[in-house]
Amino acid sequence: MGKVYIDINCDVGEGIGNESELFPHISSCNIACGGHAGDINTMLEVVQLAQKFGIKVGAHPSYPDKENFGRKSMKIEKGVFISSIQDQIKELESVLVGTDMKLHHIKAHGALYNDTAGDLELAMNYLESIQGYKDQVLLYLPYGSVIEDEARNRGFKISLEAFGDRNYNEDLSMVSRSSSKAIIEQPKKVLDHLLSMVINKEVITLNGDKVPVNADTYCIHSDTTTALQILMYLSDELPKQQIFLKK
Repeated sequence: MGKVYIDINCDVGEGIGNESELFPHISSCNIACGGHAGDINTMLEVVQLAQKFGIKVGAHPSYPDKENFGRKSMKIEKGVFISSIQDQIKELESVLVGTDMKLHHIKAHGALYNDTAGDLELAMNYLESIQGYKDQVLLYLPYGSVIEDEARNRGFKISLEAFGDRNYNEDLSMVSRSSSKAIIEQPKKVLDHLLSMVINKEVITLNGDKVPVNADTYCIHSDTTTALQILMYLSDELPKQQIFLKK
């Protein structure tokens, strides 16, 4: 296998405060913009760090639900939902003004990410809310999802995503965070999980089945307890497999 270049992203600006440690080891970030976490000050701080480390900046909109950190599904009237998503992204854009940083991508957070993967109506509403960005930014979307198909039909630019620190079910949904086996915390296991997806184009599910998957960007969550250890380990080990960050 020749050299392979991948994007590794992290969800940031969520109150953990470890961005300066993580950024040397990733190539893009998804900044919480007020729906589940974050405000103007945290966005500005993360944008400045991203600029320092040469990290691509993305918006990370969520259901407007700070109480549950955006991890519970919500039923919201379409107009209110669309306005919320647009307002969140505009908040981040207001922070980018005056910097030489541009919005590179948009990635939904938490329950919204999972719900749009399988709910066509919600996926359509979400895509409608970000229609104005169609020609300018990438969408980070899960492989084989309803929203991937709909986004392609509408002409959006897509970067397919998989998760290096999360276990998968056979239908490519992620194992629920209510399970003790949802998160992969051991750096070596994350590496093996990632290599299977990058090299073999398949994910090994929690039950040991091999399911085809295709991705361009891989997420390591900043709130995974061992996130820094995982990313440092990947920085050392991936180049040995001729896999490098796409800066």
